[in-house]
Amino acid sequence: MIVLAIETATTACGVGLRTASGVEVVTVLDTERRHTEVLSAGIAQMLTQAALGPRDVTRVVVDRGPGLFTGLRVGIATASAFAQALGCELVEVTSLELLAHGAYDVGVRGRLVAAVDGRRGELFVQTFNLDEQVESVNEPVVARPRDVVIEWATSGAPVTFTGDGVARYVEDFAAVPQGALITQSVPSLHAALALGATRTPSPVVTPLYLREADAIANFTTRERNP
Repeated sequence: MIVLAIETATTACGVGLRTASGVEVVTVLDTERRHTEVLSAGIAQMLTQAALGPRDVTRVVVDRGPGLFTGLRVGIATASAFAQALGCELVEVTSLELLAHGAYDVGVRGRLVAAVDGRRGELFVQTFNLDEQVESVNEPVVARPRDVVIEWATSGAPVTFTGDGVARYVEDFAAVPQGALITQSVPSLHAALALGATRTPSPVVTPLYLREADAIANFTTRERNP
């Protein structure tokens, strides 16, 4: 099985490839929200370097969010078009579970809070338990960084924080007693490839936005305040 992974949930844009022999190659193409400009070319270059063509790909796995609206649209549209045009299987994962699996793969155990920067002073967060396997404790939600910090600071429980949302508010999260930080600026592409090889394919990918798009929110604000 040859698996192609597409990651566009954050400001970064990345791709990964697992060959039939199990060799994995991942690369972050850009970190400045230029998903539209770099994604298709990056996929083509990765396949060429692996001496593969688009029709060799068995599965496409794509991050469906939560994350930044425009990036998610680009990644999901590209993955869906690729799968439809070439007849390969489509698999969806979430940005927060990729962060959790990425932490698990480097040895983190116990409670983990994955946080993607949602801008507007908000985070997309989810708590996981990392033990014999990665298990979600709750559903993804939108939260203020201060609220997340206060919740865990007052709980007194050991916890690890990760994700670009944590990096943006690193001083606040670093102040949590019994809290640890692990750097992951991009949801794990290696985890995406691993999950993509084992997860049941989906006929369509449904974006996990959690809130309305910035463009819609801005328009609504103007309508309310003429």
